[in-house]
Amino acid sequence: MPDPFDWSFPYPSQKMPVLASNAVATSQPLAAQAGLRMLLAGGNAVDAALAAAIALTVVEPVMNGIGGDMFALVWHGGRLHGLNSSGAAPAAWTPEYFAGRETMPPTGWGAVTVPGQVAGWKALSERFGKLPFERLFEPAISYAEQGYAVSPTIARQWATQAPRLAGEPGFARAFLPGGEAPRAGQWWKFPDQARTLREIAESGGASFYRGDLARRIADFARETGGALREADLAEHCAEWVEPISQAFRGYELHEIPPNGQGIAALMALGMLEHFDLESMGRDSADYYHVSIEAMKLAFADLHHHVADPRHMRTSAAALLDPAYLRERARLISMDRSAVPPAGAPAAGGTVYLTAADADGTMVSFIQSNYHGFGSGVVVPGTGISLHNRGMNFVLAPGHANQVAPRKKPMHTIIPAFLTRGGRPLMSFGVMGGSMQAQGHVQMATRLAAFGQNPQAMSDAPRFRVENGPVVNVESHLPADVAQALRDRGHTIAVAPRDSLEFGSAQLICRLEQGGYVAASDSRRDGQAVGY
Repeated sequence: MPDPFDWSFPYPSQKMPVLASNAVATSQPLAAQAGLRMLLAGGNAVDAALAAAIALTVVEPVMNGIGGDMFALVWHGGRLHGLNSSGAAPAAWTPEYFAGRETMPPTGWGAVTVPGQVAGWKALSERFGKLPFERLFEPAISYAEQGYAVSPTIARQWATQAPRLAGEPGFARAFLPGGEAPRAGQWWKFPDQARTLREIAESGGASFYRGDLARRIADFARETGGALREADLAEHCAEWVEPISQAFRGYELHEIPPNGQGIAALMALGMLEHFDLESMGRDSADYYHVSIEAMKLAFADLHHHVADPRHMRTSAAALLDPAYLRERARLISMDRSAVPPAGAPAAGGTVYLTAADADGTMVSFIQSNYHGFGSGVVVPGTGISLHNRGMNFVLAPGHANQVAPRKKPMHTIIPAFLTRGGRPLMSFGVMGGSMQAQGHVQMATRLAAFGQNPQAMSDAPRFRVENGPVVNVESHLPADVAQALRDRGHTIAVAPRDSLEFGSAQLICRLEQGGYVAASDSRRDGQAVGY
């Protein structure tokens, strides 16, 4: 019998931030509490982040799964560390493999690159964690075995995504029991996923890349037309990388370097450094206009120049060169919208979470299956849903991001970190495809130019620039601001109040007198917890 009430929420509500010495903020309350359990058990912020991330594969399957990629920024031992655990294309993925196509497949095996996430979990735990790796899986395994009630937000996403994936190998059997998606409030269990998580925990992730799980993934690919093989999985390793950064108003925004899109946030921020945002006003049409134009310029460069760094013809340093960004900023007119081309610098579906502990370790962490459930491919009997990150490649001959064997695609998922004067300040992220880089810019400018607190930064009306001419804005953007943007030539689309297209922010900011303020986005189920 269904619940005796509907699951709509017609009235505005407001979240308040959490102030605590130890904190976790994620997009799903059960995952946030999984992280908090590790802190209470004597673990640190890295243990908390990992337990939350592993739990999210169970309790928020519409956004991530075991077969995705991950990135992290970790403040530990007085400095910031970067981890890139995104996977490469199978060895069989030559341009000829996709002959006859104009774009990469969005679903199915033709979108599945090597999943790097599991290796990233192990690398983070091994380098910075305090608790045994196996301990971090306990909440997730419990949720998968014992079950949990599906939230209204996740039920809505499940029902929306499922129809286009129902025909992909293994999807319906795994995620459409009885032929339909679970309803809000319905109890969901996934014993297959519990067994897989236990095997990953006990093997330290080795089974996923060189053991029984790797064999099962590759065998299923052979049976159903995929190119992924045991050798592709065995070759993967997580990479420790040096973060890149951009100064803005005395703050420094840090991002993972390419193949990620974080550099677009840095480029836009570098352009905005040349504008007096403070005089424009916090929620003015001028502020939105100049931010939109800077993001359009940054995205033009991102999609033209950024790829696997081993294949880029333009360096990250050249794209972030102050003189180049100053010239790009001069292209912005305050009177009208533009459609900018890429510049010529000098040669040379996602979950986000953050955790911080009383010892000063702070973690900015993101993992994803990309578009919701990803490729739709689910390996039978394992609960491993595989991402569709391969669709980010392009097929244009000679493009820096053209598909090639053992090459990584340009990546959208990016964690962010702010410092001030070389000291850690805020770990944060705004999940959601192309929303992420522009979300980082909107959070950073609201803090650095206007001094907003983390919850207010998150709650403020957002814009989202896409590849086409349309600029999407949220329904609580004042109508006069939207009209002023139209008057400057922007094609403005106002989204419905319940739109999920503007990402989900999670933020933890260090307080001057000690402890943290943690905020979770009101647009999703998320929760900030602490003690």
